[in-house]
Amino acid sequence: MKKFAVIDIGSNSVRLMTVADGKVLYKTLQTTRIGEGLAQSNRLKAEAIERSAKAVALFFARAKAEGAEKVYAFATAAVRRAENGLEFVQKVQALCGLGVEVISGETEAEIGILGALGNVDGAVIDVGGASTELVVKKCGKIVYKKSVDIGVVRLKDICGQDKNLLEETCKNFAGEYGKVDGVNFVHAIGGTATTLAAIKAGLTVYDPAKITGIEISAKEMREIADKLLGMTVEEIALMPCVMAGREDVLTGGAVLLAQIASKLKIEKFIVSDRDNLEGYAVKKGLMQ
Repeated sequence: MKKFAVIDIGSNSVRLMTVADGKVLYKTLQTTRIGEGLAQSNRLKAEAIERSAKAVALFFARAKAEGAEKVYAFATAAVRRAENGLEFVQKVQALCGLGVEVISGETEAEIGILGALGNVDGAVIDVGGASTELVVKKCGKIVYKKSVDIGVVRLKDICGQDKNLLEETCKNFAGEYGKVDGVNFVHAIGGTATTLAAIKAGLTVYDPAKITGIEISAKEMREIADKLLGMTVEEIALMPCVMAGREDVLTGGAVLLAQIASKLKIEKFIVSDRDNLEGYAVKKGLMQ
């Protein structure tokens, strides 16, 4: 049995996925928030670099102990945009010898739709910690892709839990996508989307098999956003399936999705647990 692992270094969480004979065995994550404070400065904080690099090293060691022949790692918006992003890459290299590929926003969009839809046409949106990607594929070709510099961690840094500021900021960033055709319904990936799907489904324990395919209409997304805006961070933390480290950023993600739906006339979101981890693995030939 050939086993591999992929580590995704996102702006909010570091995630590990193991693959054996082309099939996903499991995914797990650790919230390290490497993108914390980037809205105020263009530098990664030393403590954010330290805790994120340690999480990567721990996941690397775990994957190797479990028999992974090779471990791949890629970093997204926070690392690629920070002027000291190389410091993080070098820190990981020093801790465990693992090389980290820092991918572009366009590549992030491409592997997102590849992971969620494979070779099927459609549209995918990925709300991350420091960026949000939208990509549309028609007749087997990508006809639109754009990465906008906003995500749940950046929203928290800019707006906190201020309702009016969140709404206005999300509305402004949603406008950056311009006019996009073929997005009556969009597949939504990432921690915000999967958490909101788990809440809608009433899950008490997160189950990826029950997440993929859950539909959230634009009206429901607006209602969920409004509900979260009326709750405290402490109240959100007590909701089932809201993982530690997401309670203070979930509201911003819901508001952003609601504003994007309004701006682009999206009728519904179809949530998928398959995302850029799978897409990266497919791109590397580890799975189909």
